[in-house]
Amino acid sequence: QVQLAESGGGLVQAGGSLRLSCAASRRTFSGYNVAWFRQAPGKEREFVAAIRRRTSATYYTDSVKGRFTISRDDAKNTVYLQMNNLQLEDTAVYYCAATMTDWGDSYLSRRNVYDYWGQGTQVTVSS
Repeated sequence: QVQLAESGGGLVQAGGSLRLSCAASRRTFSGYNVAWFRQAPGKEREFVAAIRRRTSATYYTDSVKGRFTISRDDAKNTVYLQMNNLQLEDTAVYYCAATMTDWGDSYLSRRNVYDYWGQGTQVTVSS
């Protein structure tokens, strides 16, 4: 069992940047594949980015490619989401999620493959 805690959300103007953190309660966080999802008001929770254990291979949804970067620091049991050039449509609650299962690439964007979820952090982008 692992507990996840997101932080780093806030209010930012369009074009600005934020870095979200997902801190894990276990020192074995290096053994987890981790993803970021987001949920805007009235919309379904959607995949943003994922990073594999061991290889640190990364995956992104098309709308954030070139603007967001997911990374991990296993020594700190933390996964980050650096978000640059934020746009109004990036406004959402951002959640991190983790699984120990090595799903195929096409599965990493699916909510139901993740076993553990954080409580979320609000990101609001203003014009």
